[in-house]
Amino acid sequence: MASALETLCGQAFGAKKYHMLGTYMQRSWIILFLCCFLLLPLYIFATPVLKLLGQPDDVAEMAGLVAVWMIPLHFSFAFTFPIQRFLQSQLRTGVLAWVSLVVLVIHVVVSWLFVYVLDFGVVGAAVTLDVSWWLLFAGMFGYTVRGGCPDTWSGFSMQAFAGLWEFVKLSAASGVMLCLENWYYRILILMTGNLENSTIAVDALSVCMSINGWELMIPLAFFAATGVRVANELGAGNGKAAKFASIVSVVQSTIIGLIFCALIMIFHHQIALIFTSSSVVLDAVDDLSVLLAVTILLNSIQPVLSGVAVGSGWQSKVAYINLGCYYIVGVPLGIVFGWVFDWGVEGIWGGMIFGGTAVQTVILAIITMRCDWENEAKKATAHVQKWTSPNPDNTDES
Repeated sequence: MASALETLCGQAFGAKKYHMLGTYMQRSWIILFLCCFLLLPLYIFATPVLKLLGQPDDVAEMAGLVAVWMIPLHFSFAFTFPIQRFLQSQLRTGVLAWVSLVVLVIHVVVSWLFVYVLDFGVVGAAVTLDVSWWLLFAGMFGYTVRGGCPDTWSGFSMQAFAGLWEFVKLSAASGVMLCLENWYYRILILMTGNLENSTIAVDALSVCMSINGWELMIPLAFFAATGVRVANELGAGNGKAAKFASIVSVVQSTIIGLIFCALIMIFHHQIALIFTSSSVVLDAVDDLSVLLAVTILLNSIQPVLSGVAVGSGWQSKVAYINLGCYYIVGVPLGIVFGWVFDWGVEGIWGGMIFGGTAVQTVILAIITMRCDWENEAKKATAHVQKWTSPNPDNTDES
């Protein structure tokens, strides 16, 4: 939900409406903080919920204990994610990197102390996460209020409570868009776990998803950078510059994806050695290597196109596209290939990739290519004017 700020703060910064960035961030804090309370029962009652879903009692009870200790972490997200977007939108990514590096070093030391020295076990690991994430927020907030953002932060304002409903709608659309994407591959693992003799399949798929997750960090960086750049240019009224930024980002990320795709194909039988020495799992990963390579290639393009969508404020549109491609086409096709045709994990993954991710990528590419960027720039400029008006809820939609 915090990714709504990538649109609003990015466009406002491009339009030089600097004073609104701090107000947007405070609105996001309010909304996400309230949402944390709505989600709180899942943490408090994690044990009975997990038992209801069929988890073993010992696993459910331990998970429930950890979930309670992670409630401070849960609330830290409501403040950390918005301030990250706030700083990203004004191109202060260096600050994010340095603060994250310092907190990472502290996190490693505190983890060692709590888990190994004081022997707090898994609870110690949870407490370490609580401490680290609040330190992350403290570092970014300290930089902001201590003069790091003089143009965009002027202190707390009651204006943050104005226009909350419009802000909720864009935040919800952003949240739905990203959740539908992020949950997709979790569903893949859950579906694979329901296959007969699924242990080896889940092991192999977990290896592939880990490799994909590592490489995905690169496209996600392009996602963030593209969203901010496109939003900045549209807010400034530069449609051609937004189009150029989109093209450059997609081309660069695709080239990197092709390189990793080629590496997977070349070392298809060796890539799992960093995780396991089991010959059975190595062979299973080898069988999945083509699907892994295709996934990496598609995931080098799709996140960048999603970044273009976020920068342009198309979250609601993309949420519907994701719902249709992933859950109306991709998941049913994976079920058909996996169980009806009895193709196992290859069928499930192949159906979800070619029926969901590939179709969604093609649709986003067509929308981006056919976009009238000058018109988008005009709409963004009008949108910024609307949101910076004293009563945005009473202003006509452009």
